[in-house]
Order: sequence, then C-alpha cells, then structure tokens
Amino acid sequence: MSGLPLPLGLDAAGAARAIKDRTVTAEALTRACLDRIEERDGAVKAWSYVNPDAALRTARDRDRSLAAGQDLGLLHGVPIGVKDVIDTCDMPTASNSPIYAGYQPSIDAECIRVVRGQGAIILGKTDTVEFAAGGRRAATRNPHNVAHTPGGSSSGSGAAVADGQVPLAFGTQTAGSLIRPASYNGIYSLKPTHGTVAWPGARQYAPSLDTIGWYGRSVADLSIVAQAFRLRGVGAAPSVALSCLKVGLCRSPNWHLTQSASRAAFELAGERLASAGAHVITLDLPALFDSLPAAQDMIVHVEGMPHFLAEMIENSHRLHKDFRERVENAKGIDAGALVAVYDRAAEGRRVFDGLFGADLDVVLTPAALGEAPLGADPAGGWAMNVMWTLLHVPCVAVPVTTGPTGLPVGVQLVGPRFSEPRLIAIAEQVASEIDQTI
Repeated sequence: MSGLPLPLGLDAAGAARAIKDRTVTAEALTRACLDRIEERDGAVKAWSYVNPDAALRTARDRDRSLAAGQDLGLLHGVPIGVKDVIDTCDMPTASNSPIYAGYQPSIDAECIRVVRGQGAIILGKTDTVEFAAGGRRAATRNPHNVAHTPGGSSSGSGAAVADGQVPLAFGTQTAGSLIRPASYNGIYSLKPTHGTVAWPGARQYAPSLDTIGWYGRSVADLSIVAQAFRLRGVGAAPSVALSCLKVGLCRSPNWHLTQSASRAAFELAGERLASAGAHVITLDLPALFDSLPAAQDMIVHVEGMPHFLAEMIENSHRLHKDFRERVENAKGIDAGALVAVYDRAAEGRRVFDGLFGADLDVVLTPAALGEAPLGADPAGGWAMNVMWTLLHVPCVAVPVTTGPTGLPVGVQLVGPRFSEPRLIAIAEQVASEIDQTI
C-alpha cells in the first residue's frame, strides 16, 4: 500500500508470497498490523475486539510450521479481519447489539474454518452496523477523513483494510454492504455469486440475499481468497486482452440518485478503458430491471421477519425498532405481492445472464452514489448495489479516482452468475487502467 513501510505496504497476495519465501515472517507482519491498530484505531475505530497476544502466538505458530516444512495453504501467515456478525470460537461475536454484548460462540463459522485451514491469522473482529441490518450504526470512521462515514454495514472491515491495519477482511452484503464501503474507502472487494461461500455461523438476515465476501488492496488479494474458497476455476482463467474486451457501461435503474462524483468516476473509467483499446458500449437494460430495486427492498424486509422473531419474543425491550418493524410487517407486505417479486427476481437473473456472450464480456456500473457522506451512512446509500445483490451475480469493486472533497470513488464490475474466474481475470486488466488512485 502506497505510503506504508514494509511489511504493511504489501498487499495480501504479496505478503503470502513473502512469508512463504521467508523474506517476511508472519510474526513481523502481525506485529506491524497491531502497531498500526494501536496508532490509528483511536481515530478510525474499525475494531470491536482484538487480542494482540493471541494473534502473535498464532503468528509464531505459523512461522514454526513453515520452518518445519508445513505450508498450511494459500493464506499461510496472512492476518485477516472478521466482520463481527461472523462467529469465532476464540473471540466474542457481539453483532453490535446490546443483546449479544460479550457473547462467545463455541465454534467457528464455516468461512472462518476455511481460512484458518488455509493458514490465515484471525486478527480480530471488525465493527458493524447492528446485525449487519439496521439499528445501531458502527462507530467506525472513514480513514481518509474521519468526519465521513466508511459505509456500512461492513464498516470496520472496509476501514481497517483501507487504513493498512490488516491486508484482508471479511464483510457481508445483503444490499450494498461490501461494494459501497469499498468505493468509499478506495479499496477492492469481491461480492461472489450468492451461495458460493457457506453461511453457517454468520448472522442471518435475508437468506436469499445474504452473501459473504471480502476486502483487499488489489484484485490479486480478491483472487487468492477466492481460490482458498475453491470458487470454481479462479486463478486458472486465461488473461484477457483489453483489445478484445467488450465492456457495457450500465447506468442501472437508480442512476437518477447518483451524485456528480460517482457519475464522473463512471465516465472516467469508461474513457480510460476505451483509450486502452477496449470496446466500450452503452448498455441499456430491459424495462424488467426498473422494478428490481423495489423487489429487493420488499424481499429483505419480509425475510427479516422470521430472522428477528426470536429476538422480538425474548428481548423486545432491547431490540431496535428497525427489527421490531420487520417482525411486525410494518410495510404491510402481503403474500401475493411477495410471490410476484420472487418471480420477477428469478426472471431478472435469467435475462441478465443471457446478455453475456459475443457482444458483452463485463458490465461496468457505479459502486456508490458518490463520495462518502459526512457523519453516519445514510439510509438508502446502497441504491447502486441492491439490484446486483438481488440478481445473485458476482461484483468486483475497483477504485477509480477521488471526488471534489478528496475522498475515493470507485465503480463495480459485474458478470453473470458463477463467472468469478473470468470476472477476476477481467478485473486484473481493467484495474491496471482505471485505478489511478495509487
């Protein structure tokens, strides 16, 4: 990362190579991350829990294993932050809720078991919007300007990676909670195809939308974690020549809500790709897609009903009204309307996947409404993400530029379902042209 000394300046992929080559130790990298947290987190407030002694013990174990010839995998010795709605057996999972303050799970979430098995070091838990769904906001601030939001609900994860406090971090997305914070913080993120990363052990909100993903400082970082999760074919896809790439610039249904900074980044990304030789076209989606943002909103509220019912029964006095309203169906959504929006979403997925082929390789679209706003992340700030989440498609956030106030603004690249190998290969090429923030 520009401006940070080694080993903090390494991205996760570079750190993994350096640890395996024995030019950097896992302990040195972990200690550097902990020092950075101590220096910066009083202002950024990205973490809800860190145990430095435990992290350093694990790092030393990773170094001893490697010295003995035991390479645990792709993430051996690499620290990672965990959004505090994902269970860890050795750290509390509070979900930023008074109901779960100090709650200690007995087993790891499945995604944590995967990365531990690949040698990662769980550095700590990152702050989140309550239950990653509403209610209390995270205390986290944007590291580029602490007067501004880092975005939510994966607030601490995005800020910690952007500030050089950890090279990787898990987030989740039900509306826009991975991709929007990536844009606000000027980093990379992957929201994979829905269902490709196992959910058990993470706080559920809307099962047909909830997706676990991750933040990094490069496309290579996104790729190495995707390979750890065995997303089919990632790392083996052929490289993509920009001169052969067909990019669809898509304003999407909520374009009218975007601000000048987001529009400028979107147009700039398209211009840079066209100048580099890519075939850039305007992609206008069929009328069906105009109704999909509202469909996502309906589904997320209805699926929240059963997932907060037990809390309502047992802890209504401590449950935020956001969640009580879901349980009580405050929007008055009836079964007929719900069936219709599920059917519309299914049709949208089929139609969107069918757009790709000879005339289209990737969609480029805004990742956020604009620069990170002052203060708390406003409700509705996920407007540029909800349709893509509903479609279950993979999305890669890529930084592009800075806006009028000097804060990052990015775009997202979108492919059809289960296209992570090709999408990541395309993102590698595209990022080298459009990311001029470093």
